[in-house]
Amino acid sequence: MSLIHPTALIDPAAQLDSSVKVGAYTVIGPDVRIAAGSTIGPHCVIEGHTTIGRDNTIFQFNSIGAEPQDMKYAGEPTRLVIGDRNTIREYCTFNTGTVQDKGVTQLGDDNWIMAYVHLAHDVLLGHHNVLANGVTLAGHVEIGDWVTVGGLTGMLQRMRVGSHAMIGFQAHVAQDVPPFMTVDGNPLIARAVNIVGLRRRDFSAERITLIKQMHKLLYRSSLTLEQAVAAMADLKSQQTEVADIELMLNFLAAASRGIVR
Repeated sequence: MSLIHPTALIDPAAQLDSSVKVGAYTVIGPDVRIAAGSTIGPHCVIEGHTTIGRDNTIFQFNSIGAEPQDMKYAGEPTRLVIGDRNTIREYCTFNTGTVQDKGVTQLGDDNWIMAYVHLAHDVLLGHHNVLANGVTLAGHVEIGDWVTVGGLTGMLQRMRVGSHAMIGFQAHVAQDVPPFMTVDGNPLIARAVNIVGLRRRDFSAERITLIKQMHKLLYRSSLTLEQAVAAMADLKSQQTEVADIELMLNFLAAASRGIVR
């Protein structure tokens, strides 16, 4: 029995592993590559220079790999790259990149993408993230790993979200969200450390205590950002396990648009 529905339209130049399943009335263009074990539902359009990795599940009615919604786009062969084991629910729109950036929109591994999510051009999304229904990421947004984004949230261009952060429902993200933080409200403010998420990922009590210290320096000590960064550098010098502090310091060093306060 064929794994490709007879009504699907697949360009002969497309490269699909023999184990890929394709549903009814789906259209797949010539520059598409899909690796083993992935399933494409009915009524999808997958086009552009798009690479999809192993064991992804893409539900019905998705537009994947369309050209960017950028008036500067002039037909350059930019790309969309999707990693492995992602779940992409209905009515999502993922666009390719632009030559004004790295030319690629990239989705990592093991992400859970709910319905009506938009990934604009040049978005970089890491691994193990959850994007709830209706999340909209503008161009050049960067999200780390293990981030949860609440439904109907919108992010302005070039915003960054650090790993292990959590963003509440219907947020308007106009500044960078540091790692490990829970933010919500309108205007958006930092509420606390994402303790529930960290515990679910088996962070030790010692690691969580250290992250709480960084939260206090950033948000509870009346320090400027520069002073808080200096205090974290001092804190790092007193520790033997410094990966979490380095993650925070590296993120803050690149926060040219400010952070959610």
